[in-house]
Amino acid sequence: MAISGSSSLSFPQNSSHFLASHSSPLSHSHPISFLFFQTPPPPPKSIHYHPPRALREWQEYEEAVKKKDLATALRFLISIEKDNRDNPIEENGSLSTRSARSQLGDLNFLSGSVRDWEVLDTCLNADDMRLVGTAYEFLKVKGLLPNFGRFSSIVLEGTRDVTPSVLKSSTGLEASKLSPKKWGLSGSSSVVLAGFLGGVSYLLQQGIDIRPQLAIILGLAFTDSTLLGGTCLAQISSYWPPYRRRILVHEAGHLLVAYLMGCPIRGVILDPIVAMQMGIQGQAGTQFWDEKMNSEMAEGQLSGSTFDRYCMVLFAGIAAEALVYGEAEGGENDENLFRSICVLLQPPLSVAQMSNQARWSVLQSYNLLKWHRRAHQAALKAMESGGSLSVVIRKIEEVMSSSR
Repeated sequence: MAISGSSSLSFPQNSSHFLASHSSPLSHSHPISFLFFQTPPPPPKSIHYHPPRALREWQEYEEAVKKKDLATALRFLISIEKDNRDNPIEENGSLSTRSARSQLGDLNFLSGSVRDWEVLDTCLNADDMRLVGTAYEFLKVKGLLPNFGRFSSIVLEGTRDVTPSVLKSSTGLEASKLSPKKWGLSGSSSVVLAGFLGGVSYLLQQGIDIRPQLAIILGLAFTDSTLLGGTCLAQISSYWPPYRRRILVHEAGHLLVAYLMGCPIRGVILDPIVAMQMGIQGQAGTQFWDEKMNSEMAEGQLSGSTFDRYCMVLFAGIAAEALVYGEAEGGENDENLFRSICVLLQPPLSVAQMSNQARWSVLQSYNLLKWHRRAHQAALKAMESGGSLSVVIRKIEEVMSSSR
């Protein structure tokens, strides 16, 4: 399921993913004899230097990364890892191999780690989410993603019955502070709405009739809302720095919790127009995938632990806003998707059960983000500076590894 916009999620045809894982010694020399009558040894074989295959193919890999071709990039990394396992560097071996590997090392090709990370940047255009999962698993096996899925099987302590009073005692916030706000009813949007209405009233008092222009504006807004999912309004709003930073805080929350829970992230789309071009209407957001949920839903069953993990990732954006700002404004699409999933369950959750599950999920995500506040801040800064997905995740790993 893909979270888009303020983080709405959609199901791809082939999978369910959210808005929602690869050296060269000298050859033996011939013995030298000091007996003149000994048959001289055969002349040493000439060493032919062949341009290393990896040099050319790493260039092909970089081209695949630029084109966001996940299949080609991942296939190359797996082949390199297989070659390294099949042909390890020994203490004694071929001079030509050592020379080639040495030159590759000088060019920073063999270290591979930085370039290995870049395969994550190709995930955004992948149609097969299972391939995205394979990329994360490959990097995890290589030891580059030690914290990916670190909390996937952990059930956080505490009561399952999270009343508003329990939520307040745990977070210090009223339940209303952890609910998405309707546009125009709270926060900065209410100030904008009041200013707009005041401006219209003033112009009318001055004898300036702007009702025709206002009708056109409202008509365009209605068209944008119904046909484009609010893309145009979201695009305009994204240029306002405070609004854009709140979006980044929200999406960094989704990204970090999804990562810690072991849900491969396909990408973060912050441009509503790009999201629309990819078939995601409305605001941009984070796309991630839960393989277990995908398989369970295909079988017509959904376990409690899988549903809990899904809800935690889904409400992580709201939790992140509450942690940073003391209240959440975005996340209405997240709540709508949550309700749509709840009514599909058998038996469907009641209104009271849905409310309790939502509060429980927000509380767990809030605590997880609070415990890893530095990782959330690192992800936020990387996203603010325009870092790609690989950069964001690398910053998360650097912070979490240094805090151990």
